[in-house]
Amino acid sequence: MSGVRRAWRELERLAVAAGLACLGMVCFLATLLAAGLGLLGVGLPLLDRTLAGTRELLDRQRHRLPGPPVRSPYRPVAGPLATRLRTAAGDPATYRDLAYLFVHFCFAPAALALAVGLWLGAAQGVAVPLIHTVAPGAVDNYLGVPIDSPRNAALAVVPALLVGVGAYWLPRGLLHLDDRLTRALLAPTARAALAQRVEELTDTRAQTVDAQAAELRRIERDLHDGAQARLVAMAMNLGLAEELLARDPEAARGLVAEARTSAGTALSELRDVVRGIHPPVLADRGLAGGVAALALGAALPVDLDVDLPDRLAAPLESALYFTVAELLTNAARHSGAARVAVRLRRLDGTVRLTVSDDGRGGADPERGTGLAGVRKRLAAFDGRVRISSPAGGPTVVDVELPCES
Repeated sequence: MSGVRRAWRELERLAVAAGLACLGMVCFLATLLAAGLGLLGVGLPLLDRTLAGTRELLDRQRHRLPGPPVRSPYRPVAGPLATRLRTAAGDPATYRDLAYLFVHFCFAPAALALAVGLWLGAAQGVAVPLIHTVAPGAVDNYLGVPIDSPRNAALAVVPALLVGVGAYWLPRGLLHLDDRLTRALLAPTARAALAQRVEELTDTRAQTVDAQAAELRRIERDLHDGAQARLVAMAMNLGLAEELLARDPEAARGLVAEARTSAGTALSELRDVVRGIHPPVLADRGLAGGVAALALGAALPVDLDVDLPDRLAAPLESALYFTVAELLTNAARHSGAARVAVRLRRLDGTVRLTVSDDGRGGADPERGTGLAGVRKRLAAFDGRVRISSPAGGPTVVDVELPCES
């Protein structure tokens, strides 16, 4: 039964591919028509819309591909109409899109027709003995076998079964060819991928520099407003105690006691500053222990699922620790959730962190600094952050970071 389901799913995928190919041909013809009208000066807005619609359609094609994800190869399009059209006209991906739409329209419907035709041919061959019994002469030949007697009609089942085997296996090969065709024409070229990578690294470097500068300002502010003020007060109290020691020992003793209290508070604040730079729990217990400590101290109940067989690099552990801390704080402050779930896994050279809550949703990285700060922090590690937070919830934040195997 599983084989029947698989065959049916493969035919469905071929049908979807054929439908998308037909829709793509509509986009192809609309783009050519709009380009022709644009030469006359009347079709430029239509050309802009057809190009945008084509890119959206083909981005969906990229996302539905099995296996490694295919990045969108397009150059950023912004600005007024003329600027957008110049950018699209100078982008090689535009012409690769048009080539794909044409080639895919030639391939996908034909592949569907071939697959369906084989199944229908196999069904006809299996039904030949029954057809010959009910209506002799209705079928006079099947794949070279003359249907002129009940014996030959029964023999027609043999090639029909062979056709059925081909009909069972061929759609898988056709889907594989369709996927390879899509990757070949819709994936970024090596040059475009290199340009994208350089742009990403440039942006990542800028974000890392900004994050480091902000972190240094935070440390300076914490030291200035906390430990430094305490130490200044302690020094003043000790100076006054020194002056009062001869004539008013009791007052001097009180100032010394106050200075001792200020010293203890300053030490505590210095520990907090150090903990904000690199929490000692990471050095003692690793990331798993650090995340467990965060879960115990969180304002909401946390369902924890951590599977890290080995220690990660110290910078990576620190980044993930602070990411979990920020996401738990956001959930407690803004989500209205009753519970939070934290899942941390290491698999095939990748660390994946998932933090989800059952709150009201609506989290937007553009409206606050928390989620934006998470992205900036992880950009230095070539990390990927995906946020799903529809209105009404739930909110799910997926983080993927490459790590050494």
